[in-house]
Formats: sequence, structure tokens, C-alpha cells
Amino acid sequence: MKIQANTIRPGMVIDHGGKQWSVLKIQLLQPGKGGAFIQVEMRDLITGTKSQDRWRTADTVERLEVRSRECQFLFKDGDMHTFMDNKTFDQFSLSDELIGEKAAFLQDNMELAVDFIEGKPVSVSLPQSVILEVVEADPVVKGQTASSSYKPGLLENGMKVMVPPFIEAGTRIVVNTDDCSYVERAK
Repeated sequence: MKIQANTIRPGMVIDHGGKQWSVLKIQLLQPGKGGAFIQVEMRDLITGTKSQDRWRTADTVERLEVRSRECQFLFKDGDMHTFMDNKTFDQFSLSDELIGEKAAFLQDNMELAVDFIEGKPVSVSLPQSVILEVVEADPVVKGQTASSSYKPGLLENGMKVMVPPFIEAGTRIVVNTDDCSYVERAK
């Protein structure tokens, strides 16, 4: 559906130049002379490349409808991840490239939301947090426990996270999937 450029908001998906773009940031600019225009930072949903473009506020752009479906992660095969739609039981695969760095947080049988545009899966929304085991953590330096300092820890999925000094190898922790940060010790 066509919308005016001044109604573009972050999170929308638009069709521009024959490609599908996810809007990351917008900025409305009003120069001293001439009409106002909107500057949009966006990411190509297929290749992941970022781009910036400008439109006059009266211009129109094509907004794409995004449908979100509850799905389950089944398994990883090479650089492809296989998912199953919870309602239709249809299976489909997405590449590491499309999922991005959050692919490391995927766990077998994990419930998550997958966004579809025109019947094609384009992005994955992970749960807010996951529970992972710390496989390697630096030893505590004497006197370090008195201050609120953090030390590096290696997770079972290969990612590094800063953890409090009392966390040791073998401890299960809750990790925020948005910024890969320590939340708390898992219960």
C-alpha cells in the first residue's frame, strides 16, 4: 500500500528500487530554504546491507505488509537453519546471513516469531533472553569482588559475555539476546 514519506516509521518494511528494506532510523529535515524532506536509514532484508535515502515529505513509497508467525527452531545444517510453522507444520530454512549474529542463540525446539513478507520468511525475532552455560571464565582477582567489576566469560555457543566475578565455568546464566549481556544466574 502506498504511504506518504513523512509517515515512515522505524520498524516498517518498504519496497524501494525493487528491494525490500527494513527502516532503522528516520530524520525529518527542514532546511531554511525549500521544502522539508525525510532522511531514512534502512537495511536490505535479503543482503543485510545498509543504505540511506531522502524523500520529500509529499513523495509516496510502497509499504509492505509483514505477517508474524509463531514457529519452532528444529535444527541447523551447515549454514542453514530449519524452522517449522506451529500452525501449518510447514518447514522452511533460513541462512546464517539472513538471521545474522543472533543465530548463535538458537536452541533446539526454541519457540520464536518469524516475519513473512508475501509468503517469504525475512526475519527472526528471538525471545528476550536465553539460558546458556558458561564454559570458560577467568579466575577472580583478589580484591576484585568488592567492586562492581565484570570479567569475560565464554558461553557454550561460542559467544563472549561480561559476567560478574562470582560466575565460574559450569554456571548456567540468563543472557539478553538483544545485546548479549549478562542478566542473572539461572535458577
